[in-house]
Amino acid sequence: MSFSDAADISHRLVELRLEHRDLDIAIGRLQADIEADELAVKRMKKRKLQLKDMISRLESALIPDEPA
Repeated sequence: MSFSDAADISHRLVELRLEHRDLDIAIGRLQADIEADELAVKRMKKRKLQLKDMISRLESALIPDEPA
């Protein structure tokens, strides 16, 4: 992996973490509302899980392979 690739991955990780955090805040606000749209909350939670998986994959890509 080149330095440029690692920088691109790091930049994407920052973007994904921000989106994940923003979704977490939005979900909390929606759940506090008694009249919240449950379908919207479920969709947001699903997107949040997708982001978490993407973040994990990118973090794994940044870890250098070590010889056995």
